[in-house]
Amino acid sequence: MSDLTDLPAHELAGAIGEGDASCREVMQAFLDRIEKMNPRHNAIVSLRDGDALLREAERCDLELVRDDARGAPRSFLFGLPQAIKDVVPTAGIRTTFGSPIMKDFVPTADALMVQRMKAAGCIVIGKTNTPEFGLGSHTFNEVFGATRNAFDAGKSAGGSSGGAAVALATRMLPVADGSDSMGSLRNPAAWNNVFGFRPSQGRVPAWPTQEAWVTHFGTEGPMARTVRDLALLLDVQAGYDARAPLSLASEPSFAARLDAADGYDRRTRIGWLGDLDGYLAIEPGILEVCSQGLERLADSGSAIDTLKLGFSPARIWDAWLVLRHWLLLGRIAPYLVKPEQRALVKPEALWEHDQGALRSAAQVMAASVERSAFYQHVLTLFEQVDFLALPTAQVWPFDVTERWPTQIAGRAMDTYHRWMEVVVIATFAGLPAISVPVGFSASGLPMGLQLIGRPRGDLAVLRLARDYEKASTSVLATRPSKGS
Repeated sequence: MSDLTDLPAHELAGAIGEGDASCREVMQAFLDRIEKMNPRHNAIVSLRDGDALLREAERCDLELVRDDARGAPRSFLFGLPQAIKDVVPTAGIRTTFGSPIMKDFVPTADALMVQRMKAAGCIVIGKTNTPEFGLGSHTFNEVFGATRNAFDAGKSAGGSSGGAAVALATRMLPVADGSDSMGSLRNPAAWNNVFGFRPSQGRVPAWPTQEAWVTHFGTEGPMARTVRDLALLLDVQAGYDARAPLSLASEPSFAARLDAADGYDRRTRIGWLGDLDGYLAIEPGILEVCSQGLERLADSGSAIDTLKLGFSPARIWDAWLVLRHWLLLGRIAPYLVKPEQRALVKPEALWEHDQGALRSAAQVMAASVERSAFYQHVLTLFEQVDFLALPTAQVWPFDVTERWPTQIAGRAMDTYHRWMEVVVIATFAGLPAISVPVGFSASGLPMGLQLIGRPRGDLAVLRLARDYEKASTSVLATRPSKGS
């Protein structure tokens, strides 16, 4: 057997189930891998004591013996180590949100997603690093420092699920959770050559939440090295919960339906939106590698058509800013009740908060009306094609010491997140979207391609990604160098 940490999660689960590997051996293999890789990349934070984790793994092995005697089924997560994104509460494990204000906060209860993952049998070993409050697509904070790219430790890991993506790519985790508001599952997946899936809004419910009715840009979701692992983790995370009133009804297993032939036609129509007719500033080489990825899908039977968005991207961005400012005002305000804490919050978060305070009710309503109009327009696009495609990012991974790119291809970026505008379309319309690894720059830095599906078309997106995966083995087989 190859190194246990090299195996896809579903194969690792099979090895445990068949008795080819014990949970203790798996835990030890990942702890050894973390010891080797994490000092360089800083992806996993608040790591628990190794001896305690090995004892938990031994208890899982004992439970396996009892389950085998009863013939009880087990989840693919059983006995596998997991580190939870550090904006998600974990009982008894420090949850800092990347903020100095919260650096010593230890929750007493798990978030819903963590509850579900633990119920499936995973062993939570610690957290994955994130930018402060999950804001920005570059993972650094004043508590733990910066997470470094899996392929070049001098570059950004992306964000805000940067720790999760790097831990996956460097084989410190078998699968990972993340969350996505402005590409936070997609961007780091693209920059570390793994899959990141933003589910339909409401597919993976969040609890506890500050507010359950209005805040619906972000969603939690899975990240993995294979599409099957992605679907298996989504099965664990997804499903209705009454505490999340806008959560979607539970569905049959996505993983079980991944290869089923029912209702799936590989001759899909994909609308390539490119740079939105020159509206988006994009660094050289990105559109080219995305086109190569689309060609692989074309070879698998998909029809690729260049498509015009047909809706002003500037209108989308302006409405996005109003709603984002307003929502983040509510999210950040509790941390600023004490005036002295303002000095502990990063300037980008303060800017979001302060801009939100300037928004009127009329502006918020107008932005929501604009969002609704865009959603209705998107439905007309899906009368022409089955999927939309865009680059996952507008820049290649940049220097880890930069806060954010101030320009792209000579064009100035006027906010700390304008360089990630390309991901807003899927979020704004609440659509399922996956970032698939698509290729590399001349210097070996990874990039991804967004494949965006119809409303609640999560299964179709996963099936398309599965077809892409089969056609892209050389890209997917490219791993970080041993020194990375």
